[in-house]
This record gives sequence, C-alpha cells and structure tokens, in this order.
Amino acid sequence: MKKDITRRDFLNGTQIAIGATIGGSLLSPWTQAFGGTPNNFTLGKDYYPPAKTGLRGSHDGSWETMHARVMGDDWTVDKIDAEYDLVIIGGGISGLSSAYFYRQKHPDAKILILDNHDDFGGHAKRNEFKYGDDIRIGYGGTEAIDTPSSYPKIALELLKDIGIDLNKFYKAFEQDLYSKRGMGFSIVFDEEQFGQTKLVTGYGQKSWQDFAAEAPLTDKARADFIRIQTDEVDYMPGVSTEDKFKILSKTGYSSFLRDYCKVDEQVINIYQNWGMSFWCVDMEEVPTTSVQYYDGGIPGVDHTLPIKSGRGDDPYIFHFPDGNASVARLLVRKLIPDAVPGTTMEDVVTTRIDYSKLDQADTNINIRLNSTAVHVVNTADGKAVDVTYIHSGDDGHKIRAKKCIMACYNSAIPYLCPELPEKQKQGLAFNVKVPLVYTKVLVPDWQAFDKLETSFFYFTGGFYKQVELAYPISLGDYKRSQTPDQPMVLHMCHVPLFTDLKGPDQWRAGRTELLTTPFEVYEQHVKDQLNQALGSAGFDADRDISAITVNRWPHGYAYSNELLWGEDFAEEDKPWVIGRKPFGNIHIANSDAGASATTKSAIKEAHRAVKEILD
Repeated sequence: MKKDITRRDFLNGTQIAIGATIGGSLLSPWTQAFGGTPNNFTLGKDYYPPAKTGLRGSHDGSWETMHARVMGDDWTVDKIDAEYDLVIIGGGISGLSSAYFYRQKHPDAKILILDNHDDFGGHAKRNEFKYGDDIRIGYGGTEAIDTPSSYPKIALELLKDIGIDLNKFYKAFEQDLYSKRGMGFSIVFDEEQFGQTKLVTGYGQKSWQDFAAEAPLTDKARADFIRIQTDEVDYMPGVSTEDKFKILSKTGYSSFLRDYCKVDEQVINIYQNWGMSFWCVDMEEVPTTSVQYYDGGIPGVDHTLPIKSGRGDDPYIFHFPDGNASVARLLVRKLIPDAVPGTTMEDVVTTRIDYSKLDQADTNINIRLNSTAVHVVNTADGKAVDVTYIHSGDDGHKIRAKKCIMACYNSAIPYLCPELPEKQKQGLAFNVKVPLVYTKVLVPDWQAFDKLETSFFYFTGGFYKQVELAYPISLGDYKRSQTPDQPMVLHMCHVPLFTDLKGPDQWRAGRTELLTTPFEVYEQHVKDQLNQALGSAGFDADRDISAITVNRWPHGYAYSNELLWGEDFAEEDKPWVIGRKPFGNIHIANSDAGASATTKSAIKEAHRAVKEILD
C-alpha cells in the first residue's frame, strides 16, 4: 500500500477534502464499528445497521477508500484468496437482482457480492427507531415501486417470485387516512423572499382567494396567483400543439410563468423549489412539459398544453414502510433464506435479519459488506476476472471469478477498470449522480400536525424543502401510526442548490457540500424548520424530537436526460448505452446504465447484464 498522505478528491470534477491518512480516517470508522477484526468476514449476531441513527446513507467508512482510489492510491495483492463463478460489485437492488437472475440458470453457482456500505440494499436503505416498546420504520432512500404498470415482464416476475403481491398495497396503504381528518398541504413562506416567515395552511383546500389573502404577497402577486390557479387560459394562443410541446420542452417552468403567464416574481418564488426532491434542481431547469405529472400538476399549464393520456395512472401506494429496503430484503431472503426469517411480504417488514448468515465460508452465495472494490481486471488469458478489494480498511484481498458484474455507480467504474476503452470511460463518466439527503425524524406524536390540519409542509426557502408525515401503511404485524397521540417518523428532504451553477456542475458542488456538512448542521436545520412549521401548534423541537437519522447520498439519483440541458441522442450514441457495453468478462448493471433513478431500471439493467453473460 502507498505511504500515508493527505489527499484531496477530485472525483468527477468535485474537490472534496478527505484530509486524513489511510492509517487514520480510512481505517478508524471500521475499527470503531467492528472491533478491529478486518479479516473476519462473518458478522456478529448483534450486528444490525438499520437501527443506527446519526449520519447514515453514505456513512463514514463507506466512501473514503474509493475516493483514495480516485486520487491514485493502489493496492497490490498477489495471492488469490478464492475463486467464484460470479463476483458482483454492489449490493443494491441491481446487484441483488443480478445474483437472482444468474442463479435462475445456475442454482449451484458460487457467487460473491461486495458492497462498500455496512448494509445491503444500496439506496434502498431502512431506518428503524425504537420508542418505548414500539418500533417505527422509515425509508432512508428508494421509497416506492413507482408505476408498476410500466415495469417490464421480467421485473414483474421477479417481484412476484420474491413474494410481492402488488394488489395487497391497495389495502395496506390507507390513502385517505390524513385527508379524512381534514389534513392537507401547507406552505411556509420565507422572510427573504416574502418579507416575513409565515405559515399558511390549506393550500388546495381553501379557495384560492382565501389562501392568497393570508399569504404574504404584494397586491399584484396575489392577483396573479389567483389568476393562474383559476383562469382557463391558453397562454400560447395560435400555436399548434406540436409546436407547443417543442417549445415548452426547452422552456423551464419558471420561464413559462415569467414569459408566457406574465406573473409577478413572487409567484415564481412560490414554485421555484417545488420539485427539488424529484428533479433536484429549481424550476428554472425543469421543462414545462414535465410539470403536469408532478404532484397532480402545477398551475398555469393545463389549458395551454393538453395532458397526454397514459402517464402516471397508477396510484402512488406501492410502498413498504421502509420503502424498497423490503424489496432488497426479499431478494436476500431468496438468495440466502437463513439470513431473513419468514416467508411473506408481510413478515419481511418486522423480521430481524441475521447478518451473521450473509457471509459464511461454507455457502455458495455470500454478501460481503464493508468491502470496497479497488481494481477489476480481465486476466491475461481472457478466461476470468481478478478483483481486488479492501474489507473494513485492511490491506486488501484478491479474488478471481469467471465473470464480474459492476452494479456500482457508473462514475466509479473507470477508476476500478482503467483498462476500459477511452470512449467507454467517457460514457460512464457522463452520468453525474444527483446529491440529496433524506432525513428521518422520530417524534412522540403528530398532534401538532393534526391541530394545523396539515400532513405536508412545503418551504419556499430554507435548508429542507419539505416535512411530511410517513406514508400510512400497515403490513402484517407492523401497524402505521393511526392516531395523533402515537409516535411518527417524519420525512424531510434537502437538496443543495446553487443558483450560480447550472446543469451537472451544481450536483458536483452539492456532493462537496454534503460530505463536508456535519450532523449538527443537519440537526439544527431540522429543529429550526420544524419550529417554523409547527411552533404555533405547541411543538418544541428541543422537547419533541426523539431521534434523527440523516441519510446522506452524495451520489444519489441516477442521471436522467429529461432536464433542459438534456441532449437528444440516437440510441447507439447515448453515453450510458456506450458505457454499459461488456468488456471481456466484465459486465455492467445498475440504474445508471438505464439513465433512470428507479427500481425498474435497476432490475432491467441487471437482467440485461446477466443475459449478456448467459448468451
């Protein structure tokens, strides 16, 4: 291993201070967590990362080795520890699905899945909170099986085979739990843009005139707000529908409000961050053609641009209490049954995983956590792949496999596989993943929400874009918080925003911000914004917050080509299509390979990669 040095990381153009030595920060997070036994792959019986709070997601100990690799560190390991039929880099849904598809054809294959995190699932992360004798569950990342009607047959068959009956969500997800209590949507206006910090409840419930009367708006902004909510106006008269779609696909929604609807800038400020948790940019960069399908639509567009049928028809209910972490759990149950007790989609929600069963010497399939791949290379004879990896900050291991599937971030692959053709490296580097934070807050009750008749608060400014009550789901023995006096997990979303940067540059800068922001900063913003939203109903953050888990994802959503700077590529010229081509015995699967941050994409690309191997 190279000598100890101080580094700075320029991963994908982003400068991130690591500022510590290999002997220091790269080893110490694991040493503290796992007792300094780097060569013992089998985890202890008490190992259970879902119950951890504080900074999670890309937690300390999961990213430092890869960042050191990017800066040129290398690990020379001569001895081959073991040989496998298939090694998979990445234990997220795409990696787990790859193992599932491969074992369908080769049930006795010897497979190893390596993941740099302390838990499997990738972004499909589970957060558990204990409150007295009660357990509350939240999702730390991927939250739903979104629009299953759009899933390809192979993905639907996988879901069915691992035990998911989509029809059960219609009963499990009580869609009107909050609305039948009169709870709706509210806006917290910020002082910088509107002259005062003010909560206004009843957005979409009160008349637009009544809501606008309470909002801290100028007279012109108030009139314009009412107008775009109520007038049935075509703001592009005389333009053909075809030309409208062409023009508005390259016109940001804020520009549409400004240039076509002619509204006051305060109205634009209301909606500027409306879609931050979905697109992770402000509405200057979201095409107007996209906004009709977000949260039931955004004002001013419907009478200008006809809604295309057949999009977004599924209700947004296909959601486990821990999001798609239960999908990952069910995949692991299929692969390693002893590790995930139970037999149904209901009992997987409450079962406690035995992590000691994930990686054992006498089994054909193992999931090795806390293990970061640092070099993946085809052997000289072209018959196999050698994989070097670091486990819990140790000196490195080398294994050999007939085939390898890279189910990790596209942007990491050129550093792990430096022998790739330059054009393929460029295709992989094109994907700049989107940084975001899902923060979960346990509170002893949700009476303040109930008193304000609000289940969702949107902040026009501020660090967090929103705070909302957990999705109302009961599955098996897990019962949702049904009355306001019961404990509740709140969801808050933060996306770093840089108005002076556009396109992927802002995501590179955002990655730096997330990795250099301490937990205490996230915590203080949680307290400040919850007091802003709920203080008038008696909520006190210092008294009423029981626990906080910050799921930090510097490399979050897969890049999607749907924003204003997206280019039109022929299929064979799409960078992600070029990037995912097989290279000898190395194949590529992940949601990045489909340029779509969805479970559907993760499964679909896993199936493609395995099919390449089998063919």
